[in-house]
Amino acid sequence: MLKDKYIDYLTFEKRFSAHTILAYHTDLDDFTKFLSLQYSITDPLQADHNLIRSWLINLIDRKISSRSVNRKLSTLKSFYRYCQKQDLIQNSPMLKVVAPRTSKQLPVFLTRDNLDDLLKKVEFTLDYEGCRDKMILTLFYATGIRRTELVQILTTDLDIDKGTLKVLGKRNKERIVPFGENVINMLKEYLEKRDEFLTENMHSAQNNNHSLFVTSKGFPVYPRLVHTIVHKYLSLIASNSKLSPHVLRHTFATHMLDDGADLNAIKEILGHSSLAATQVYTHNTIEKLKTIYKQAHPRA
Repeated sequence: MLKDKYIDYLTFEKRFSAHTILAYHTDLDDFTKFLSLQYSITDPLQADHNLIRSWLINLIDRKISSRSVNRKLSTLKSFYRYCQKQDLIQNSPMLKVVAPRTSKQLPVFLTRDNLDDLLKKVEFTLDYEGCRDKMILTLFYATGIRRTELVQILTTDLDIDKGTLKVLGKRNKERIVPFGENVINMLKEYLEKRDEFLTENMHSAQNNNHSLFVTSKGFPVYPRLVHTIVHKYLSLIASNSKLSPHVLRHTFATHMLDDGADLNAIKEILGHSSLAATQVYTHNTIEKLKTIYKQAHPRA
């Protein structure tokens, strides 16, 4: 089946992440289902630009956000490019489809006072789970890594002496991320607590688990649990609507830029493929400068 071959192409040749592949798969399913129900068409190669525009209108009528609509259209662009490479079509029907405009949303981030409250005033339990939760929050802010990257970290990915972490990012690209002396000390304490917890509470198979962060049952942490942990603690110190692990990634990048870090260096640490993805954080800095200007300038 064509769709399955395309998904295999994304998986094994493009080496997209499981999350991205799932999104592409869902988008294609939505499009093919629309063609089948509305036009009795089962083959997406039979769709022209008018049918795709019809699907676009349907998405908008369903109150799908412009960002999500654009992602779905991006999926179709990629799919039809693949079909062209396979000589299944001559021209992509997406050439005559215009994507809706999206409003630029600045990344949500925490203030330095928020971070001080989180790491110094919020009480964490003294057991393994409390130590783990604080270490997760600290590592997110100290390195700017993604949630999917954090859950994959093994103890062997850490180089405590050098203060570095090996991260497996999007498209299976490895990068080395540095961290500071405070994090080194916290990691040493955490690893002792982790090993003690596994030794005392788990059988041999779980005790040999090399995942840096484990659940109360000794298994590797999973994305949903990490999101729940982060949201639980961030909700104690901030009122933002989006209190996810990605907020700590945005916070890391924004604070680094505010303190004069080179944009290219931030790009490498975050694992962005292009500088354009990193430049969004400059807008936060500009907004901060505007605020300071209005507060300080007599003619503002």
